[in-house]
Amino acid sequence: MTWTFWLMVIILLTIVEISTVNLVSIWFIASALVSLILSFIYDNAYLEMGVFAILGIVLMLLTKPLINKYLKPERIRTNIDRVIGMTGICTEEIKKNTIGEVKVDGKRWSAISSSKINVGDEVIIEEIDGVKLKVRKEGK
Repeated sequence: MTWTFWLMVIILLTIVEISTVNLVSIWFIASALVSLILSFIYDNAYLEMGVFAILGIVLMLLTKPLINKYLKPERIRTNIDRVIGMTGICTEEIKKNTIGEVKVDGKRWSAISSSKINVGDEVIIEEIDGVKLKVRKEGK
C-alpha cells in the first residue's frame, strides 16, 4: 500500500469522527497513522493492513471504557426522579398491591407497595411508575 492510501483513510476517518457526536473512529485514525508511518519503512500491504486492524481494535478495547467513564456526564436528577431513594412518611395506609399515599419532599404522592404499610411508617421510594411511587417500608 502506498502512503497516499493511508493519508486518504486518515482524512476519511477524521471526517467521519468530526461528523458524529460519539467517538466512533478515533482509534482507527491512530492505527492508520501508524500504518502510514509503516508504509514509508516497509513495502508490505499485509503488514500495514494487519497493523491497522489489530491496533485499532486493541486501542478501542483498551481505551473506550476509560474514555466513556470520564466523558460521560454524571446524571443529575432534577425533576420527579430525584425522589427515588428519599425517605417519606405514609399518610394513607397502603395495603399489599393497593394504592395508598405517602408524603415525600413536601408533596403527597399516590404510592404502592408489595407489603402493608401503616400510616406514620417511614418508607423508601424505590421507583416511579407513571404517577405512582413504588415504596418499601424503611428497614426492610
